[in-house]
Amino acid sequence: MPLTAAGSSASDLLSMAHHQILIVGGGAAGLTVASQLKRARPGLEIAILEPSPDHYYQPGWTLVGGGVFTLEQTRRAEADLIPEGVRWIRAAATGFDPVAGTVTSSDGETLHYDALVVATGIKLCWDRIKGLPEALGTGGVTSNYSKDLVDYTWKTIQAFSGGNAIFTFPDTPIKCAGAPQKIMYLADDVFKRSPTVAAATSVIFATATPGIFGIPTFAEPLRQVVARRGIEPRYLHTLTEVRAASKEAVFAVKDGDTVREEVLPFGMLHVTPPMAAPDVVATSPLAVAGPGGWVEVDKFTTQHVRHPNVFSLGDVSSLPNSKTAAAVRGQAPVLVANLLAHLDGQPLAARYDGYACCPLITGYGRVIMAEFNYDGQPVPSFPLDPTQERWSMWVVKKDVLPWIYWNRMLKGAPHERRFMPGVAR
Repeated sequence: MPLTAAGSSASDLLSMAHHQILIVGGGAAGLTVASQLKRARPGLEIAILEPSPDHYYQPGWTLVGGGVFTLEQTRRAEADLIPEGVRWIRAAATGFDPVAGTVTSSDGETLHYDALVVATGIKLCWDRIKGLPEALGTGGVTSNYSKDLVDYTWKTIQAFSGGNAIFTFPDTPIKCAGAPQKIMYLADDVFKRSPTVAAATSVIFATATPGIFGIPTFAEPLRQVVARRGIEPRYLHTLTEVRAASKEAVFAVKDGDTVREEVLPFGMLHVTPPMAAPDVVATSPLAVAGPGGWVEVDKFTTQHVRHPNVFSLGDVSSLPNSKTAAAVRGQAPVLVANLLAHLDGQPLAARYDGYACCPLITGYGRVIMAEFNYDGQPVPSFPLDPTQERWSMWVVKKDVLPWIYWNRMLKGAPHERRFMPGVAR
C-alpha cells in the first residue's frame, strides 16, 4: 500500500518534509516515473504530490464521447496506482523555489528535495473564449477534454438532427493534436446512419493551424479522409466567442496579414480549449519565457536548463513534440536514467528522440497509427504502412492500449517500441 501523510505525528511530518525525489503530479507522467525509479533502485525515497483521489485514462475519452466506453471504464482510484513504497502527499503544489530546493503545498507544508520531477499536466483555459464557460454542457456545446462533458458529447451526437457540426482546434499547444478531429469522424459516422440527418448536416473542422495535421506523412491521408467524407476544413480559424443564445460561433480568421471576424451558426459545437501550463508553474522560476509557461527543459535530456536537479516531462514540459501519454512513455526512461546519473554525479547520457504516437481514429473500426519523432519521421512499431486506415489498429486503440497503460506503463515496465506502441490519446 502507498504511504500517505494522513494520520502522521508531528515528528513524522517533520521527517517527511525532505525527500530524496519529489514528483509533483500523480498523472500518467508522475506515476510512470515513480514506478520506473522504484524498479531501477528500490531503495530510493520518493514522494508524489497529487491532490486528486481519482486517476483517469484520458486517451479513452474520445471513445467515451463516441459511445464506445463509459467514463467509469477510464477511472481508477489514485491510491491503487501509487507504487509500493512511494509516499503520497494528498495536496497540490502552490509554489516552486528551485534555488532553495523547495515546493510549497496547499496544506501549508514546505517540501525539500534532492531532485524534483515536475509532471503537473496541463491547464484547460476555457475562459479565454468569451461565453464558452457558460455555454458548456448545454445547447450542443461540448468538449471531450473535460470528464464532466464526455457523456454530454455522446448525447449531443445521438440527438443531432442537422445544421453545422463544428469541431475546433485552438492556437496553442494541446493534449493530443489528433483528438479534436477523432471525435469529428466518429460523429460523422453517426450522422450518416440517418440519410435525413446526413442531408441536413455540414461537418466543419475549424482549426487555428494552417493544415490538418502537423506531421506531413500523416497529413496527406487525413486530407483524403476529410475529402472522402465531405467534411469542410477551415484553416487559420481561431474560436474567440460562443454566443449560446443565438447558437453562433465567432472566429478570428487570418487572411494574409489581416485578421477578419467570421460568425458561423451551429447545431453542435465541440470545442478544444486553449491550453497552457498551470499557473503555479507558469509564474515560477521554472517556466520558459513567453506564452505557455512550460517547464523549460533540454529537449533531449529532460533536465531543466537552469536548475540541474529539476527534470520535467509530459504535458507541462517544454519538450517540443506532441503532448500525449505515448510521448511520456518515450520520455520517462530517459528522464529516469538522467535523474539517476545526476544523483550519482555522472554525465547525462540518455537521449529522447521525440517519439510520440497518435492513433488517429478516422471512424468506427478505422485507425491510422501515427508514430513519429522530433524530425517528423514515421517510426512505426508494426511492419505495416503506417499511413493506412486499419481495423487492426482500431483494436489496438480500443483494447490493447488501455491494457498496456494500466498494466505496463503505470507499473514502470520498459517501453518495448516494436509491436507495442506508446499509449496515446
